[in-house]
Amino acid sequence: QVQLVESGGGLVQAGGSLRLSCAASGSRFSINAMGWYRQVPGKQRELVAAITSRGITNYADSVKGRFTISRDNAKNTVYLQMNTLKPDDTAVYYCNAQIGVYNMGYWGKGTLVTVSS
Repeated sequence: QVQLVESGGGLVQAGGSLRLSCAASGSRFSINAMGWYRQVPGKQRELVAAITSRGITNYADSVKGRFTISRDNAKNTVYLQMNTLKPDDTAVYYCNAQIGVYNMGYWGKGTLVTVSS
């Protein structure tokens, strides 16, 4: 059974940094794209950043220049380095992985990031 386990969330002051990690386990198939999404109450989950197995990245406009996504394929782990955090970045951050030839999507349980002003 595929599991995605996030870590690294917490409380930080505006202007600070956090690094999120997400480790995937239990998959017999290749892990293709991995990404980070975020959600606040009452709003839809939105893409923050994604990275393919070859390292091609994609970012939401709101985080470009501040966040960096990376991955370690040997460890099936994806990271999100978040710098210059703003209160608007406060959300639950979810890890997503697309696995196998049919790109089945899997989600982690989420980690809360709170940015105080």
